[in-house]
Amino acid sequence: MNSIAQAETLVLSQPAADLSPLQAVIFDWAGTLVDFGSLAPTQIFVEAFASFGITITLAQARGPMGLSKWDHIHQLLQDESIAAQWQTAFGRTPTDEDVDAIYARFMPLQIAKVGEFSAPIAGAVQTLQWLRAQGLKVGSCSGYPREVLNQLLPQAEGAGLKPDYVVAGDELEAGGRPGPFMALANVLALGIGDVRACVKVDDTVPGIEEGLRAGMWTVGLSLSGNEVGYSVQEFASAPEQEVEARVAVAEAKLKKAGAHYVVRSVADLPAVLVQIAAEMHAGKMPF
Repeated sequence: MNSIAQAETLVLSQPAADLSPLQAVIFDWAGTLVDFGSLAPTQIFVEAFASFGITITLAQARGPMGLSKWDHIHQLLQDESIAAQWQTAFGRTPTDEDVDAIYARFMPLQIAKVGEFSAPIAGAVQTLQWLRAQGLKVGSCSGYPREVLNQLLPQAEGAGLKPDYVVAGDELEAGGRPGPFMALANVLALGIGDVRACVKVDDTVPGIEEGLRAGMWTVGLSLSGNEVGYSVQEFASAPEQEVEARVAVAEAKLKKAGAHYVVRSVADLPAVLVQIAAEMHAGKMPF
């Protein structure tokens, strides 16, 4: 198992490769490029619901991760136990107006907290450098609203992460994940000639579905993301058997969603891209 400390070395040891069939890699943010364990949104959902007297668990908060945050809240309110609490508290089933109200509570909390979780995941900076050295463009998209990304991006850039394009979950009229729209917005913005020459990298099921619906190769990230949910400190002290069990569950879930490949973190991506390029040289395509 590669430790976090080994991640940067893993990327830097990857030799130059012929990735010519590929044109771009499109990344998610939390749990993929920054915020190991995708911790920033999770606790904030718990706090936002608690302000209405509704108790949700961290596991419930993680469930719809990858969706835009309004859609995430809407999905949580469809959960039977959460909807039952709402019925008890307010005497009715939750409405879109209630989603708006929770979202309004969520946003300032998330804006205030997101900067605390802006540290790049080990190997992310080196992976973007390696991609550019191979001539690939680097896109990105997020379930975060633009107002939240505006807090995150300057800090990420200061740490060495600056994709060529970023689109937020609330910026497209067509909607967000699991639809293909943010991934395709990257295709347009980056001037990519073939969606099949793109790789979507994400730690959530909606993010994988987004890439598939856009006609792209997809790579799921198990250890670093929402499905495992360790903080860096928790991962460092967790028993190996427990880590492996969690990773196995996450990997199975991402593969069931249709991911072409699943690896532990962004540091493992260069080797996968070499495999994808080889498949394309042999005439294979994502679909």
